Formats: sequence, C-alpha cells, structure tokens
Amino acid sequence: MADAEDVCRLAAALPHVVEIDSDGFDFRVGGKGFVWSYPERRPGKPRVIRTDIAVLYVGDEAEKQALLLGEPERFFTTPAYDGMPLVMLWLDRVDTDRLEELVTDAWRMRAPNALVGDLDVEAD
Repeated sequence: MADAEDVCRLAAALPHVVEIDSDGFDFRVGGKGFVWSYPERRPGKPRVIRTDIAVLYVGDEAEKQALLLGEPERFFTTPAYDGMPLVMLWLDRVDTDRLEELVTDAWRMRAPNALVGDLDVEAD
C-alpha cells in the first residue's frame, strides 16, 4: 500500500525533477507536470487537494483506457480530464513497486529527450 510520502520519495529521486510548492505534491520535469495530488472540485464547494489520489501523466488515450479498463479498482478519471492523457490513482490500492513503475513511466513521457538518458545513467 503506497501513500503520498512514497510518491514524493520516488518522484524526487528522478533526475531533473522540480517539486512545486502546493498543499499536496506536484512534480515536474522540463517544466511539465508528471505526477501531482488530485485537486478535487465539487460544485459549490472549495477545491480540496487529495493526497490519497495521484494524477499521473500516461502519454495517450490508448494507455489511459488500458489502465482504466484493465485496473478499474486502482484507476479512475473525471469529466474534467476527458481528452487528456491523465489518470487518477488511488494510492492505497497500489504497492510501492507498481507506483515506482507508474511514476517513472510518467517522468519518461514528460522529460525532454535530452534528459531521458540521465535516468539510465543514474540507474547504472
């Protein structure tokens, strides 16, 4: 079972990552977000930052649909993210190994090509 601290630890360990000051967690590479806490919005109520839910960049609609259909107990979306390559993940429904894979994949898809090789260098 993973949590927000795991997201922060895993994301911050990746090369060239910047953490944006927020009420939850928000990580970027090359100026692009790859994982952040879910900003829940409900009509007539103030926005609530949900640190038990991570928003992950997944690259494209096909990958998004594969996660949503293949693991509906872990992943979901909202109408606000329709047409965007983003999914929400219930952190308490995933182990840290799978979370590391998801965060690293999101980083790879958002990092400029010149930086992606730095991940492989650090892994050696």
